[in-house]
Amino acid sequence: MDDVDFPQSTVNSPPVQRRILLLITDLEIGGTPTVVRELAIRLRDVPGVHVEVAGLSKAGPLCDLLAAAGIQCTALGARGTWDLSIVRKLLRLLRHERIDTVFSFLIHANALAAGVSIFYRTARYFQSIQTTQPRPAWHWRLQRLVQRAADKIAVPSASVAAVGRRRSGISGARIVIIPNAIELAEFRSGMGVPPMISDHRRDARATSSIGFIGRLDPIKRIPDLLESLALLPSHIRLEIFGEGGERQQIEAEIARLHLADRVTLHGVIARPQEALSKIDLLVLPSDAEGFGLVLIEAMAANVPVVATNVDGIRDVVIDGQTGLLVPPRSPRQLAGAISRLIDDDALRSQLVQNAAADVRRRFTWEVVLPQYLRLLDLHTTSVVKSKQQ
Repeated sequence: MDDVDFPQSTVNSPPVQRRILLLITDLEIGGTPTVVRELAIRLRDVPGVHVEVAGLSKAGPLCDLLAAAGIQCTALGARGTWDLSIVRKLLRLLRHERIDTVFSFLIHANALAAGVSIFYRTARYFQSIQTTQPRPAWHWRLQRLVQRAADKIAVPSASVAAVGRRRSGISGARIVIIPNAIELAEFRSGMGVPPMISDHRRDARATSSIGFIGRLDPIKRIPDLLESLALLPSHIRLEIFGEGGERQQIEAEIARLHLADRVTLHGVIARPQEALSKIDLLVLPSDAEGFGLVLIEAMAANVPVVATNVDGIRDVVIDGQTGLLVPPRSPRQLAGAISRLIDDDALRSQLVQNAAADVRRRFTWEVVLPQYLRLLDLHTTSVVKSKQQ
């Protein structure tokens, strides 16, 4: 069906003064959908604000999570990248819900919002770029065009800001850096903080688990992590949590390196806490990141991190202070950093303590939500306080 039936809105207690739509490319589990879900939940609790979420493609698990939080979620049902019927569907949604603010995330949603802004002029438009990934290059060329429709462009890190200026010609005055955030209490209670490695490693033959959490995508360089595992002692295992288009290549690499008995592919998980409770160390070997939400999730859960020294990641992890960074595409140096953290109890303990303090200082919703409120011009003195207080 071309048309989408929009459910009746569940509006906040009257009077509703602002009606905000968060528009995202897909409604699956992932870093940016998590950011959108958590932002929607907090905007829901701002007096006088009605917020809802829409995705360009089919309904996904994000809709179920939003529905459980009492937030309306609409799947526009695009049949492909160039399905222009969703322009009409989005217009119908905006008019039906009397939306006055559209905040889009990622290039496809940014482009759709920019196109609709020609026909729906009663709303303010904000966009978000969440990546530093250089390819496909046409994404950045398209962003150069569509950014003109937005009042401001929100990015999660200084790295994304620099890339946006360089590749899409966005002026620095129009970019607002708002980091991603977590609810600290959700990673400190109810999941159980993972034991320090020294608590359960009785000798050199005991098992240590390193983990990767994220989509299985070439930009994540998971084969580099597999090569580094092959260089490490056999008591070190790798737990991979996530799904994606590179799964078959990863399985082939596991077979090639004879690592089948040391690697487990768990698939998609609903909550990162499930994975973090099962690993001693998080590794993110990416070529590029916009931020790396999983890094602050691990840091909040007292799981030490090893990652690559690339755009986005270096905005989050301070090398030698809150984690260890190594050059990208260097399995041998990656293996060295992993081995160092597993073997050095004092270093690991210090990094974990520093990382937890840094998350509290920079990356909690208590710190980040006011930045979104300023961006969206939501002047209120009675915002519901963070659950962590």
